[in-house]
Amino acid sequence: MTEILMPRLSDTMEEGVISSWQKKPGDPIAVGDVLVDIETDKAVMEYEAYEAGVLGEILVGEGETAAIGTPIAVIVPEGTKVEAPAKETVAAPAAAASAPAPAAPPPAAPAPVRTPRGTRPPSSPLARRLARDHGIDLSTLTGSGPGGRIVRADIEAAIRNTAPAPAPEATPAPAPAAVTPAPAPATAPAADEDVRRVPLNRFRKVAARRLTESKRNAPHFYLSREVDAERLLEFRAELNAALAPAKVSVNDLIVKAAATALREHPAVNVSYTEEDLVFHERINIGVAVAVEDGLLVPVIRDADRKSVSRIGEETRALAAKAREGKLTAQEMSGGTFSVSNLGMYGVGSFAAVINPPEAAILAVGAVRDEPVVRDGQVVPGKRLALTLSVDHRATDGATGAAFLARLAEILENPLLIVA
Repeated sequence: MTEILMPRLSDTMEEGVISSWQKKPGDPIAVGDVLVDIETDKAVMEYEAYEAGVLGEILVGEGETAAIGTPIAVIVPEGTKVEAPAKETVAAPAAAASAPAPAAPPPAAPAPVRTPRGTRPPSSPLARRLARDHGIDLSTLTGSGPGGRIVRADIEAAIRNTAPAPAPEATPAPAPAAVTPAPAPATAPAADEDVRRVPLNRFRKVAARRLTESKRNAPHFYLSREVDAERLLEFRAELNAALAPAKVSVNDLIVKAAATALREHPAVNVSYTEEDLVFHERINIGVAVAVEDGLLVPVIRDADRKSVSRIGEETRALAAKAREGKLTAQEMSGGTFSVSNLGMYGVGSFAAVINPPEAAILAVGAVRDEPVVRDGQVVPGKRLALTLSVDHRATDGATGAAFLARLAEILENPLLIVA
């Protein structure tokens, strides 16, 4: 017998929630089979079997939390008989104890029984998580995805359909209420009418904790710089014409330029610990992606060694996986520097919070049309604001300023990006 332990699926994970079991007790298991979907502090991830056998007892049920290293199930040798768990009927004992038990109650007992796991309709990990957060029973839905698979759109539709639920004539007649002196607490209903409370999910809780720790523990300082983006946009247009139908975004060019500048300024590509200053030999750039529950930061590994078109392909693929809740632990770990771009929302400039254990993050604003002075003449121009947030424990102002100056130089002379 082998215990399956709650794995560490991200570098910041301390505990995980069982989103759904893909196997039930007694099912045969081959190496590589997906056993369970686990919700971490970053996403819902599939966990595969590393050993063949038969799934025995499930120790941590769906929706329950377990710390890293805690046994969540057991695998028994092939050929072992595993009895189906008798825990599925929870309401039967209580019903039997409370009533004289005539012949009618037994047929009614199956009603509260939970739908067996084997008959649950196919669904995506994100759909299962949303359904659990909003108390929606998947077995009541019909999936619109391939093969009847339940996807996020189905859950969102179910949320919309169940949201307005006024209770009209079901309430008793108001006459008895008039007899009572009515010492009702008027404060609670009045306050509740104007607010809507949504319980925090694990993603929000962990993000809040980590960002608070970052601001509290890492003394942030900020460096801002305006960049002439005229030639950068021209260069992007030339690249897209040459690479069609492939596309390169401004952000792809900035990620590549940042990686090039980091290669020349390794003192920014570092992490601070209580004992050491860690210089990273590889340049792995995290790209912030907005998802429904907040922000995820998948990582482009060895960004300095990749072409701009390759960076663009990887970024789009990782962003799609992030929005579907399918990023793996490896795709979200190992970053040494991050880029956060809010330019597509029209934000002129902003300062980002450092993503620990990295020492810096670059915030990118929108490209703006502004008058500029060239050769003594005021002419139309394109301006781009960059703000570098730096951990003062890991590096100093002069080092950060030198990096930012080189980054601006590369962006204003974009041939240096592909040099």
